[in-house]
Amino acid sequence: MVCLALMFAAVITVRVSGQPRLPPLPIKDGCHQVDPEVGIFRKEGEAVILHFPIFSGVLKARKILPPAAKFVISKKNGTDAVTYEAEGRVQQHATQLWFLPAQASDSGEYSCTYRNETYCVTGSITLSVFDSGSVDMAKLSYPWTATEGEELTIFCPALGSFNKSNTLIEWFKGSSLTALQPSQRDFFHWDGGMLLIPAVMSSHAGLYTCQLTVLINNQQYKVSRTLQVHVQELETNPTTSTTSTTSNVDMLISSTFSTFKKVKPPAIVSPLNGTVFESSHGSGLEMFCQVLTECPTADSTLVMWQVDEQSVESSYLSRRALQGGREVTRVSTMCQIELRLIIADISEEDDHVEIKCVAQNVGGRQEVVALIKVEDATVTWVIVAVVALCFFLVVVSIFLYVLFKPKEKKKMDYFLARQSSTFSV
Repeated sequence: MVCLALMFAAVITVRVSGQPRLPPLPIKDGCHQVDPEVGIFRKEGEAVILHFPIFSGVLKARKILPPAAKFVISKKNGTDAVTYEAEGRVQQHATQLWFLPAQASDSGEYSCTYRNETYCVTGSITLSVFDSGSVDMAKLSYPWTATEGEELTIFCPALGSFNKSNTLIEWFKGSSLTALQPSQRDFFHWDGGMLLIPAVMSSHAGLYTCQLTVLINNQQYKVSRTLQVHVQELETNPTTSTTSTTSNVDMLISSTFSTFKKVKPPAIVSPLNGTVFESSHGSGLEMFCQVLTECPTADSTLVMWQVDEQSVESSYLSRRALQGGREVTRVSTMCQIELRLIIADISEEDDHVEIKCVAQNVGGRQEVVALIKVEDATVTWVIVAVVALCFFLVVVSIFLYVLFKPKEKKKMDYFLARQSSTFSV
């Protein structure tokens, strides 16, 4: 009874302190469907690693992933599906698909499915591979916005799946084949593969390409990413001329109002206000801010993370956090911008820290506030202690039972004596 009471108390503790029950996933063809991943665009002839972060995150959050899980990655090809093995030019490794190298024919929609006897869940992602000589690289670039005079840090995005140890990252500007060099005159500096511009000028706008060579299965492959830097001019307060006529002022106001009326403000679809990102002490945490906006204004829409009303670079998390990997993809008639925030090592000081996703364009501004919560390790220890105590009580009970078990009385041997019908006096 004591053990049952302790177990009941532990269950109540977990229910109170644990995460709320997650909503059920939609089902199609007998399989639970995860939201599609953000589509990616890559160049032909380079190594590409396709992975499913949203799919993997759902499995982890719902604790439905057994140790010996088997995944099947397939490409939709009409009514048929092509699956892959761990060898050849296209290789499957767990929840990743390696293209060594990628070809234009690899473009298409891919799905990753986990299925066992009782459960099935699947996710999807769209891959577009282009010939670098026949496509406008600006359309495949990661937009990056800066303001004149500010310090700008650019890093090579979407390289998390590659081993970058002892790898040199080179930077190129525009169509130049000559790599940028650290130069005080050009205001470029290097820091661990990142491109630093201490004071942004209008001349710094344009396309930048980061390029590196990775080693996979003892073979070298090229990997590159292209970014387009937009430099915004500093806003100045215009002086009003006394000679301006009323009609000119009315035209200016009408033009400004019309401009703002045509452009819709961005809408943050994830995370929602009040979202709590939970992670255990010492582990990493990856968060996504997803913003919907009109496609013509996608490049000029500013999306950024803030920590306690400060930029990530200026906050106390500057040494452990990195934002970037901005990706833009078309969703129906709108465009979705996704910006990641990665914290490498969660500590106790991160508990209940306020983080904010900010999205802004000429049509307006939206902010979403979320919290970081460090999972309480005491709950786990309570459960472990309760289980250990129950085991101890069972062992002690068995020992006491054996020790004080009443001894059975020995059975007496009885002999049936023959009775005689006569006897003598």
